[in-house]
Amino acid sequence: MRWRDGRRSENVEDQRGQGMPGGGLGFPGGGGGGGGLRRAGIGGFGLVVVVVVALFFGVDPSQILQQVIEPGGYTQDASSTSPSGTASMANPELRDFVSVVLADTEDTWTQQFQQMNLTDRDPKLVLFNGGVQSACGFAETATGPFYCPGDQKVYLDLDFFQELSDRFKAPGDFAQAYVIAHEVGHHVQTLLGIMDKVDALRSKLSETDANHLSVMVELQADCFAGVWAARSQKENGWRLDPGDIESALNAAAQIGDDTLQRRTQGTVVPESFTHGTSAQRVNWFKRGVEGGSIDRCNTFEGRDL
Repeated sequence: MRWRDGRRSENVEDQRGQGMPGGGLGFPGGGGGGGGLRRAGIGGFGLVVVVVVALFFGVDPSQILQQVIEPGGYTQDASSTSPSGTASMANPELRDFVSVVLADTEDTWTQQFQQMNLTDRDPKLVLFNGGVQSACGFAETATGPFYCPGDQKVYLDLDFFQELSDRFKAPGDFAQAYVIAHEVGHHVQTLLGIMDKVDALRSKLSETDANHLSVMVELQADCFAGVWAARSQKENGWRLDPGDIESALNAAAQIGDDTLQRRTQGTVVPESFTHGTSAQRVNWFKRGVEGGSIDRCNTFEGRDL
């Protein structure tokens, strides 16, 4: 992916070095799946699954942070230290890369919103390490990349990209770009009013149905990421290398609920899915790439929002 000639975004806030080392989150009810975990739609799979699910592209951390973490529900835990972030901080080119990708998503969605006669607002992207305070609550590095609709910001610890490559076998700069585009996709959902409608409906549903609704939200963000990939290549002149799209598809496949559950617990429990299967995530990203239009991304078809 040849990105170095691209425009740099002015919407990157670098808060690295301001993290809260040692800020381990304490989950009410403990690791056995107490009331807080169940209300978050996780069930009794325990703390490990909570962290793994949160690690991958959570749509709205308030659904986890405000429901799992009650007021005063996170504590400093000296035995649980956060990564220092020194690896990513020693690589200034990585910050540059993020800025270019973010700028390209800005250009793509500004064009799309103009075509719909709507007003676009660019999200901010906050780089952090260790821990960060957002309008959705406090989050550690283990939460992974996330978008907070409360402040309309994307939060990213650059060390996640190393985790994506090494642990989850999804290397490549376009896989990293997909992560950013997915989170920006949640911002698009917020601007279109989809997130407000989803949140209003979620409170009326059973845990299983609420999880299914979350899957629709995540798959739509995957599709929006695909729309970005297609439009930026066509209109903004991105020069993709052979295998770039495949690296993004591989990333989508590696973070499907079924793949994660099989890897972490050896059992797949479909009713607990919150992000979609590997096949679903790949298919919806491909649908966005091949269609190149937001109209191709109605994952809620048949459901009244």
